[in-house]
Amino acid sequence: MAKEGRWEFCERVNNTAAAMIFACTPENRVLLVEEFRPPVGRRCLCFPAGLVGDGNPESAAAAATRELEEETGYTAARMEFLFSGPSSPGLTSEMISFFRASGLSRISQGGGVDGENITVHEVPMDSINSWLAQKENEGVLVDARIYAGIYFLQH
Repeated sequence: MAKEGRWEFCERVNNTAAAMIFACTPENRVLLVEEFRPPVGRRCLCFPAGLVGDGNPESAAAAATRELEEETGYTAARMEFLFSGPSSPGLTSEMISFFRASGLSRISQGGGVDGENITVHEVPMDSINSWLAQKENEGVLVDARIYAGIYFLQH
């Protein structure tokens, strides 16, 4: 935790950057991950994402490729940088780079590393909104960035 004047915010000890990957399979299925998040005490849905340089120096694009593979079991032929910005500017100094992955092929089951216990979902694009509403009704929290990702996957 850091404090600057009246502001209290979080800073990571060894990292200030993350990458999030908007990905859709060749069958037009959106790749989402679900995992328990201690800060909110619930399971959450999100696009695959993770820290840049998580253990080793790497570029944001390399982190995006690594995180996509670790979390979903898919690799991408292309990783297109879209934009970057603060992940939550009132809460943390962390910056996040967003990528669109394409040319996907499955190389493993995914699920994360080191006990992350990630559930991978492949959701048909044409039913994504109703599927997300169903998950919310089940008590799963939906990361708001999912809606930005859907926009970029459709355009």
